[in-house]
Amino acid sequence: MTFTMTFRSENKLSFLRRPLHIAYTAIFVGFLAYTGFTTPDLLNWLLENSLSLSVLILLAAFYNIFRFTDTSYTLIFLFMMLHVYGSHYQYAGNPFGEWISGQFNFQRNHYDRLVHFGFGLMLTYPLYEVARRGFSLSVFLSSVLTLSLVLSLSAVYEIVEWVVADLVYEGDEQGMAYLGMQGDIWDAQKDMALAFLGAVIAIGLAITLRNRKQPETSKR
Repeated sequence: MTFTMTFRSENKLSFLRRPLHIAYTAIFVGFLAYTGFTTPDLLNWLLENSLSLSVLILLAAFYNIFRFTDTSYTLIFLFMMLHVYGSHYQYAGNPFGEWISGQFNFQRNHYDRLVHFGFGLMLTYPLYEVARRGFSLSVFLSSVLTLSLVLSLSAVYEIVEWVVADLVYEGDEQGMAYLGMQGDIWDAQKDMALAFLGAVIAIGLAITLRNRKQPETSKR
């Protein structure tokens, strides 16, 4: 089986003609800088946002090679903002999560659960788009590959998070706070399950919307 890559190079100045992309970049960089200057725990912020900076560099490097749709860039932007807001504090102490816990009488801060669910819900479609448009795979293969990738990335993140906590914090209480377990021994498994659930919902929505558009196109 052979796969065809349809990535294409575009004008390097095309970014300047994309006001939405410029706005997303400016807002994200500004918010990232704000959280960095005002965070109560700079080390935690740096560790959390090493991933954010990596994604930003990756998107910039491939911007003129593979262009996502505005829908995908919007989803990526929303997830990155959600993550950076979480990194401003340790996830277990996030104010929005505390507010939710107070409203629903939860025993823990669930902001980290929200972010993991958002990872699957918001980043699945961009990955699906790469499989469909970049590699010209079928809907079935694109869906299976994307779901597998989301679950794999979730597992890799949990492993990297554990290694960082063990090396940087040497397994002390700060390390446990960085992991955000909050006393739940199944925290990593639940985070992965929520990411996968979000991915399944996103794939379902993508396929449903695609099927709805096809009949409309065929009528024209």
